[in-house]
Amino acid sequence: MTGLERSGGGVTGLERSGGAGASAPPHRRRRRWSAETVVVTTVLWLYAAICIVPLLTMILNSFRTHLDIATEPWPIPTDPTVANYVSAWTEASFWRYALNSIVITVGSVAISTAVSLPAAYAIARWRFFGRNALEGLFMSGLLIPFMLAILPMFYLMDRLRLIDSPLSLILIYSANGIPFTVFVLVSFFRQLPRELEEAAFLDGGGHFTVFLRVMVPLVRPAIATVVVFRFVPIWNDFLMPLVMLRSRDNYTLGVGLTTFFGEYQNDWASLFAGLVITTLPLLVLFILATRQIIQGLTAGIGK
Repeated sequence: MTGLERSGGGVTGLERSGGAGASAPPHRRRRRWSAETVVVTTVLWLYAAICIVPLLTMILNSFRTHLDIATEPWPIPTDPTVANYVSAWTEASFWRYALNSIVITVGSVAISTAVSLPAAYAIARWRFFGRNALEGLFMSGLLIPFMLAILPMFYLMDRLRLIDSPLSLILIYSANGIPFTVFVLVSFFRQLPRELEEAAFLDGGGHFTVFLRVMVPLVRPAIATVVVFRFVPIWNDFLMPLVMLRSRDNYTLGVGLTTFFGEYQNDWASLFAGLVITTLPLLVLFILATRQIIQGLTAGIGK
C-alpha cells in the first residue's frame, strides 16, 4: 500500500508538474487576418484617404497665391505665404463673422442644453401625471423637418422685430435642438441606479442639489455628445443665417464665405484660407471631445 501510495504520489507530482507547465503564459500569438477583415480595413482606409484629400487640398492651397492656384491647383506650395489668412481675417472681416458664429453657436447650444437637462431628468426619474404625454411632446419635435418651418419662423421673427438680429438665430437653434437633446439625455438618466439618489437624499440633499451635484456629473459623456452633435450643424449652417440676416456685420462664417465670390472674379486663395478658419474650430472640438463622445455613444451597450 505504501508503495502504491508513493507511486500514486509520484503520478500526482507528475500531473502537478505538467499542470504547472501548462499554466505557464503562452507565447504571444500572431494576429490572423481573415479575408473579410482585410477587405473591410482596406475599404475604411480608402474612405479615410478620400475624405482627407479635400482637406489637405484646402490647407495647402490656403498658403498659395491666387495665380498659382489658377495655373497649377494641385502641387505643394513651394513659396508658402500667410497673406491669404491676413486678407481673410482683416480685409474680409472674418474676425467679425467668427465672433458672430461663436456667439450664436455657443448661445444656442448652452440654452438648449440648460433647458433639456432638467426636463430630461424629470421625465426619466420622476413619476407624475402626464409624464408619457410630455415625453411624447418632446419626441414629436424630431418628426418635423427643420427646413419646412423656415417660412413660419421667418414670419414669427418678423413680428417680434428680430430679423437681422443674431438673437433670432439663437432662439431658433435653441428650440430646434431641445427635442434631440432631451431624447439623448432621458436614455442616459434612466440608466443611472436609484440608489445614488436615495443615498444623496439620506445625506440631506434636496432635489436641486441631487440633480446638480450627483446626476449631472454622471451624464457628462452624454452632455458632451449632444453638445458636439448640436455645435457642428449650427456652426456650418448656411440657409437660416442667409434668410434671417441682412447686414454684413451680422453675417456668420458660412454666409461670410460668399463675399469671396464676385461677378467676374473669385478670390480662391482667400477662400481657402477662410475655409480653414471655418473648419479649424470643429477639428479642435472633435480632438478635445473625442473620448467623451466615444463614452457617450457606447454607454449602456453592455447593460
